[in-house]
Amino acid sequence: MPKSTTSRTPSVRKRMFWMLLIVLVVFGGVFAVKAVMDYGMNQFFDNMPQPPVAVSTAEAKQERWSSGVDAVGTLVAVNGTDVTTEAGGVVQKITFEAGQPVKAGTLLAELNSANELATLNSLEASAKLAAVQSERWQALSRDRLVSQADAEERATQAATARAQVDAQRALIAQKRIRAPFDGVLGIRKVSLGEYIAPGSAIVSLQSLDPIYLDFTLPEQYLPQMQEGTTVRARVDAMPDKTFEGKITAIEPGADASTRNFTVQATLDNPDGELRPGTFVKVGFDLGQAQDVVVIPQTAVSFNPYGNAVYVVTEAPPAEDEAQQEGEEAGPKHVVNQRFITTDATRGDMVAVTDGLEPGEVVVTSGLLRLRNEAAVTINNDIQPATDEAPQPQNR
Repeated sequence: MPKSTTSRTPSVRKRMFWMLLIVLVVFGGVFAVKAVMDYGMNQFFDNMPQPPVAVSTAEAKQERWSSGVDAVGTLVAVNGTDVTTEAGGVVQKITFEAGQPVKAGTLLAELNSANELATLNSLEASAKLAAVQSERWQALSRDRLVSQADAEERATQAATARAQVDAQRALIAQKRIRAPFDGVLGIRKVSLGEYIAPGSAIVSLQSLDPIYLDFTLPEQYLPQMQEGTTVRARVDAMPDKTFEGKITAIEPGADASTRNFTVQATLDNPDGELRPGTFVKVGFDLGQAQDVVVIPQTAVSFNPYGNAVYVVTEAPPAEDEAQQEGEEAGPKHVVNQRFITTDATRGDMVAVTDGLEPGEVVVTSGLLRLRNEAAVTINNDIQPATDEAPQPQNR
């Protein structure tokens, strides 16, 4: 038995060796075939020609633009306030309707002033008596029946009585609330019989014609701003209408926290269409018109490291052996990326100050699928416009 065991040991080891060798050869062959196939596939895709990309294009044109500035602002009433009362009391009369236009001095409300009127009657009687006594003592003084000092004392008492009457009349006038200026009333904030304290608001009053437009600009525009410049204003409530006005005031300094300065324009508002507090889009021109190169904004890739466009050029005709069967011979279009410097915008267009010449063709759509020397096909069914207020159609 021991002899038989010894003879089998080399045979087992030998079989194990051949099994491992066969496994290594099989797996090695599989990996080798896979590597060859991957390499061939990568070479195929790397060298496979990219089909032309369908794009739209536009030609860079030279136009004459004035240097425009856009901003946002707020409409502010020339005169606007909450009408309040100087004296407290119970509301006895309300003589206005909400939303009605009023003139300066129009009576709006009246507080109960019965006690003040009674006091006024008493003071007027006292003042009348003091005036009669003063005249009598003045006559006696001229006849030297009383001293001049007594006559002057009586005159002072009469003057004091008249001053008390005037003060009481002023107190009663405070209980009659009147419009301080011409304007349009808002919604009333008091009711009949309500007690209101001094300083309580009765109703808001806004002067609408003319109306102020306040907006802010960066500090670099401060040297260029001039009073009298025409501004164009548009509000969301009336997108199809443009209001014009003149710059009437310019803040002499900039805000240290925002580095912006405030500009105020005055707009005519005879129909009251513009209301205080409304958000406004403002536009105006600075300086003389200049010649600029103009392209659609969609042609520009705006990036932190620079703005770029794809310029279309004609590639040399392909060689006959490189052309596919049935492909028409003719000029091919390719694109190359170019960095540019942009300036102001107007509608769908943007001005280019450097990097592009008039007559060059740029890609306006399909930019994300492009690379340098990429072939393209052109479809220009839709083109952008230079309208300052574009109105695209719903599709």
